[in-house]
Amino acid sequence: MTIRPLVIAPDERLNIASTKVEVVDDSIRTLLNDMLETMYANDGIGLAAVQIGVHKRCVVVDVAVRDGGKEPMKFINPEIVKNSEAESVFAEGCLSFPDQYSDVVRPETVTVRYLDENGAEKTIEASGILATCLQHEIDHTNGIVFVDHISKMKRDIILRKLKKAKRFGLIEELPTHPTV
Repeated sequence: MTIRPLVIAPDERLNIASTKVEVVDDSIRTLLNDMLETMYANDGIGLAAVQIGVHKRCVVVDVAVRDGGKEPMKFINPEIVKNSEAESVFAEGCLSFPDQYSDVVRPETVTVRYLDENGAEKTIEASGILATCLQHEIDHTNGIVFVDHISKMKRDIILRKLKKAKRFGLIEELPTHPTV
């Protein structure tokens, strides 16, 4: 497994929708394993392939790390097929937006259909932090980032902070034309 560099906002690649995975093969399994390694190395609980510069509809999640455990989950072509009318608010952050957080309102529960790493179709019902994390990562596969869910003023403040950090070399990022 390889730790890959992250795409850091503001970067237009984060706003491009990812393509559907047509064949689940060893290259996809390697990608998912690299994503998990990258997520763990950066103290994350979720990561979409676009965040390492790969525009494929792949997501990894492990909310158990918040409590010191490990329960990695891998999702290929995830899609939300049902969500609750009830909403929850969570202070979201993102590995592509280092040290930036904001309250985001999302459905409290979701049902997600996806392929596992063997290509089998699965469905999961999620609530709480898992539901929030899945929605956040699936948004990434659609070219949507968490700051798209907050006010323009808050979004602009976050993006200005990240531009300044990049300008002063405080944030390392993935090159514009990655070789992945």
